Amino acid sequence: MCFTTKSPTFATLNSQKKMNITKREIDDLNAVLTVEISKEDYADKVEGILKNYRKTANIPGFRKGQVPMGMVKKQYGRAVLVEEVNKLIQNAIQEFLADEKLNILGYPVPVNEDEINWNDENYKFEFELGLAPQFEIDLKANEVVQYKIIADDKVLDDQVERIRRQYGKMISKSEIGENDRVTGKFTNASENEDEPKIEHETVFEMSVIHGEEQKKALLGATQGQIIELKTLGLFEDEHLNQRYLGVEHDDAHGLDIVVDFEVQEIVEMELADLSQEFFDKVFGEGEVTSEEEMKKKLKEGMEARYNQDSDQKLLDDVVESLISNTKFELPEDFLQKWIARAGEKRLSEEEAKAEYEKSEKGIRYQLIEGKLRAENNLNVTFNEMKEYAKSLLRAQMAQYGQTNPEEEELDAIAARVLANREEVERLTEQLQTSKLLQFFKENAKLKTKELNYREFVEEVYG
Repeated sequence: MCFTTKSPTFATLNSQKKMNITKREIDDLNAVLTVEISKEDYADKVEGILKNYRKTANIPGFRKGQVPMGMVKKQYGRAVLVEEVNKLIQNAIQEFLADEKLNILGYPVPVNEDEINWNDENYKFEFELGLAPQFEIDLKANEVVQYKIIADDKVLDDQVERIRRQYGKMISKSEIGENDRVTGKFTNASENEDEPKIEHETVFEMSVIHGEEQKKALLGATQGQIIELKTLGLFEDEHLNQRYLGVEHDDAHGLDIVVDFEVQEIVEMELADLSQEFFDKVFGEGEVTSEEEMKKKLKEGMEARYNQDSDQKLLDDVVESLISNTKFELPEDFLQKWIARAGEKRLSEEEAKAEYEKSEKGIRYQLIEGKLRAENNLNVTFNEMKEYAKSLLRAQMAQYGQTNPEEEELDAIAARVLANREEVERLTEQLQTSKLLQFFKENAKLKTKELNYREFVEEVYG
């Protein structure tokens, strides 16, 4: 459920004068707008539209343009009147909210729309407004842990050995040993709708199996054998659930189900020598010349990936801290009425209340985030988005050997990317999140905690 704290976007219509519109405050969070419209506000416009209808109306028994005006008014008059009055109302409210600089939630909710008598010539419409609350933000109210995840010596040694096996000589085997590479298929036959459906062929090194119970079940298994395994703790890094089990990112964290694994092939990987030929194959010619340099490269790459997890955790924790420590009231009754009308299908009071309860936390944070962005210049500019798109393009082109593309070429491709609305929305969201995260790092009350990835997973995800 989305909402806005800005003036709503309405269809506009230039008018000769402003409608008679007044605001009556109920309290700090609620108000009622009254819009009065007289015949002179709409009569000329309605008459002009009906005359145009008369010129084009196709009614049996009359030539085009010769339909009596009375018949045109009888057939189209009410619909045209309602449409034009609604345009006037929308325009009047839009101008009023802008002039008064009112910060509202959602959009105005009609109060008396069912009571309007369209046979009258003058009308009075009332709308409820939900006003955005006033509040202060204290980023330092609570201390938040900022995790620094390191690739320690054990992780680096294990990764070096894993890569040496990957580039080593393959020897077929009849049963699984501790240092083998296993090809097989994970499946999940559960009928529980809450569990992800799994049917995924994969290849993994036995070294990635973390759980002692699961490792014991796999050791000694033979080709064609089906083994039952628990997914919780199967791998040291829960992100590996995505690669080896084929589940989505949201399902990977804390995945706790039972799966079957069918063994299809077993090979022992003889370790590759730490030679220059090996280094060139792994990192490119001349990029690495020793095991020490290899570990340095691996450490940089692994910790860059770890930073993505620690940054997401920091963002989540600061958001939770802000929501819990930033106190303000919301116009609950109004928001429930607005939610009831906001979708394609009108919700009942009970449905709207339930939807509001699910949305309240998000509404609160959107207000907090909006205030932070407005007061700290955290919104994304077009030039920032363009440069960000070009940086992504450079990285993508470098993967295909284009390490020094021309600026004109990048500008042309970026222009095509930014012409796509969905791409603009995606890039904007990424940049906004990046800006907000950097702002939190510089301004929130943080406490750095250094640990390895296994310790991070155990502490954060249990």
